Amino acid sequence: MDQARLLIAIVLSLVVFLAWHFIFNPQRTQQEAAKKVEAPAAEKEQPFQEKEKPYTAETEKIAPAQETTAPLAAPKMARTITVDTPLYEAKISENGATFYSFLLKNYRETVAKDSARKQILTGEETLGVGRLGFAGKSIPGVDKSVFAADLTFDRLKVTDSSRDIKFSWRTDDGILIQKTYTFMPDSYAVGLAVTINNGSNRVLQDKLFVTLNSNAPGDKRLYAFEGPSAYINDELEEFKIKKIKDQNTFEGKIKWVALQSRYFMSGIIPNQIEDASLRLEVISDQFVAARYVQPEKVIQPGTRFTYEYQLFMGPKSMQELEKVGNDLDKLINFGWFDFIAKPCVWLMNLFYSVIPNYGVAIIILTILVKLILWPLGQKSYKSMSEMKKIQPLMKEIREKYKDDKQKMNKEVMGLYRTYKINPIGGCLPMVVQLPAFFALYRMLYEAIELRHAPFFLWIDDLSAPDRLFRFGFSIPFMEPPYGIPVLTVIMGASMLLQQKMSPPMGDATQAKMMMFMPIIFTVIFINFSSGLVLYWLINNILSIAQQYYTQKKFS
Repeated sequence: MDQARLLIAIVLSLVVFLAWHFIFNPQRTQQEAAKKVEAPAAEKEQPFQEKEKPYTAETEKIAPAQETTAPLAAPKMARTITVDTPLYEAKISENGATFYSFLLKNYRETVAKDSARKQILTGEETLGVGRLGFAGKSIPGVDKSVFAADLTFDRLKVTDSSRDIKFSWRTDDGILIQKTYTFMPDSYAVGLAVTINNGSNRVLQDKLFVTLNSNAPGDKRLYAFEGPSAYINDELEEFKIKKIKDQNTFEGKIKWVALQSRYFMSGIIPNQIEDASLRLEVISDQFVAARYVQPEKVIQPGTRFTYEYQLFMGPKSMQELEKVGNDLDKLINFGWFDFIAKPCVWLMNLFYSVIPNYGVAIIILTILVKLILWPLGQKSYKSMSEMKKIQPLMKEIREKYKDDKQKMNKEVMGLYRTYKINPIGGCLPMVVQLPAFFALYRMLYEAIELRHAPFFLWIDDLSAPDRLFRFGFSIPFMEPPYGIPVLTVIMGASMLLQQKMSPPMGDATQAKMMMFMPIIFTVIFINFSSGLVLYWLINNILSIAQQYYTQKKFS
């Protein structure tokens, strides 16, 4: 049965490694509900039905003498409008009336105090967020047009109440397109109303789309999803960049479309949920675009129609996303154990509100989880203690029947029955605890609260690997920056101590193999965030204390 225990230990180790690859890298495939559009858009479009309910309000008639027929002087060159709020500073170009810069005031690019504010857009004016277009090109040139802002100055400060900026552009035949952005002082969400005033003599029948652009995620995404995602037919869809060339159009009831990185995102949230489509495009190795395409609408001459959205550009904070609505908080996905991880985020923030140090909050959360799982741990360590008692008897049996394996196993099983010991009783409770461990791993890796959050002394960023000092040379198995992983080494030592407290393996070779496990885990953990290492270290210390207490109690 020692071989069985070794096999169980190896299986548990493989579970960790496989979960590391599969659970911590949840590249969810597009589900069948997202249908690939193979035919041209014109072939798929349905004729407009007058009885169909309009998108935000009934199509309104406008008088010929209204603003759609008045001349609109286009600016000679596109201005840049800067919007300053307590949360961010945004830049909007009149070229397309799009956002191309969004600097977050409460977040920085690096942990350094003099680091620049976090930029979550591309910074490229030609790749602005909020650019409009029409699938059937019924209004050509709208995506490259220069709008005119209704501000006489180039800077708008938003402090106490919401403020609007209206951008206007008219075609040669009298169609007026107006984009009204609404900014709020306490939200990363920006309201967007797009009004089409048909002052021409022709019928507009087309599909409007709004575009997101973002930096393409890098190839190295070990634990969390990065890239385009959407909430379609009440299902979270996450799309691999490398598979967009095979399928790039998806349909259904779309609640939101987003481009996300590890900690930040930009998204389009329509105010009304209806059957729409999403089109993805890889612009280059550096940029990716997502288009939210409205269902076809018919706007008769002399009428106007308004589409309403929210644009969200900010942190992947559960609190901020929940305020927006439309299930935008579903964007934060901790994998298979999401239902465990999200309450842990809430608890961690609760502890932080009392003691404003996320390192301390992690320690308290780890203690709480350990207390909840205490009965399972107690059962496991009790079984280990009983196994330790009969080790001398098992050694005698192995020596006596070393030439007869079948007889040896029979005698060992008889020994287990005599002392009423379950040989795998020490392992099964640990298996039950694995979901909690993996949920905390994912939560601590992706929680934006830990980004640049200090703990103590040299640990000034709980989302970064633990490094004391900085070396100018590389270290095997270590990712930059290079330094001494003090917390990780202490964690490895705690694993080694815990291993020594466990019942010894019957075979000396097997025992030596098991002693290598702490070393393997230490090498793995040197590139994990210090928040994860802190959790594992505290968990090990608590486990050692519980194991010591149990062994003393049942010895």
